[in-house]
Amino acid sequence: MLLAEGNQSTGATFTLLGFSEYPHLQIPLFLVFLTIYTVTVVGNLGMIMTIRVSPQLHTPMYFFLSHLSLVDFCYSTTVTPKLLEILVVEDRTISFIGCVMQFFLACVCAVAETFMLAVMAYDRFVAICDPLLYTVVMSPKLCISLVAGPYIWGLVSSLTLTYFLLTLSFCGSNIINNFVCEHSVIVSVSCSDPYINEILCFVIAIFNEVSSLVIILTTYIFIFVTVIKMSSAGGRQKAFSTCASHLTAITIFHGTILFLYCVPNSQNSWLIVKVGSLFYTVVIPMLNPLIYSLRNKDVKESVRKLMNHSIRFCRSFLFQKEI
Repeated sequence: MLLAEGNQSTGATFTLLGFSEYPHLQIPLFLVFLTIYTVTVVGNLGMIMTIRVSPQLHTPMYFFLSHLSLVDFCYSTTVTPKLLEILVVEDRTISFIGCVMQFFLACVCAVAETFMLAVMAYDRFVAICDPLLYTVVMSPKLCISLVAGPYIWGLVSSLTLTYFLLTLSFCGSNIINNFVCEHSVIVSVSCSDPYINEILCFVIAIFNEVSSLVIILTTYIFIFVTVIKMSSAGGRQKAFSTCASHLTAITIFHGTILFLYCVPNSQNSWLIVKVGSLFYTVVIPMLNPLIYSLRNKDVKESVRKLMNHSIRFCRSFLFQKEI
C-alpha cells in the first residue's frame, strides 16, 4: 500500500524557491554561481588530469585526492546546474522523479566525500606513523578497497533513504523553500507520516558523521603524538605541512555540516540553512582543489610542467603551420 501511494506521487511537481525572495539579486547570484561552477569544473577535472598524467603523483595520497576531486565534480554538477536554471527562468518547478534523482545523486556524493576524507586521514596516519612500511601497507589492492568503500556505502545509504522517500505521497502545493532537493525538505512537503523517514535519515546521518569523525580524530591523535616525538624540527614541519591541506578540507566540510545540525528548527532559520547548504554543495567542491593545489608543492610543480609542455606544444604546432 505504501508503494502504491508513493507511485501516485510520481507525477507530482515541486517548486524550488531558491533565492526568489531577493529578485534584484537573481542575475548577480547567477553570475557568481556560474563563476564558482566554472572554477569547480576546471579545478577538479584539472586535478584529476594532472594526477593521472604526472608519474611523480602516482602515489596513494594523490590516488585518493583524485577520487575526492571526482566526487566534488559530481556533487557540484548534480546541484549547481539546476540552481543556475531557477535563477534565470520563471518556471522553478522540478518533477518528483527529478527531485528524487537529484537527492539520490547528491546523497551518494555527500556520503562518499565524508568517508573519502576519513580514508585520506588513514593514509596520512600510515605515512607519518609508519613511513618505512608505507608502500607495503598501502598496497594497490588496499587503496582500491579503501576507495570503493565510500562509494559503496554512499550507494547503500542513498538507496535506503530514496526507497523510503518513494513511499511518501504528496498533495496540495509542493513548495520547497530551498534550491536543492534535500531529504528534510522533501519529507516536509509530504502529506504522509514522516516518522520513519525522519528517524532513518537521523540514524544514517549521525552514524556517518560520528564514525567518520572518530576515524579522523583517532588517526590525527596518533599523528600528533608521533610528530611531537620527532627530534628533528624539519621533520616535524614537513609532517605538519603534509597534513595541512587535508586538515583544512576536513575543518571546512565537517564544520559546515555540524553548523547545520546546530541551526534551530524555526521559520527564521531557513535562510541560514540555505546558505549552509549552498556552502557544502556548491562552494566546498570549488575550494578543495584550490586548497590542495595552492598548498602542495608537488601539485604546483606538476601543473607548472604540464603548462610548460602545453606551451611548447602549441608553439611548435604554430611554427609548423607557418612553415
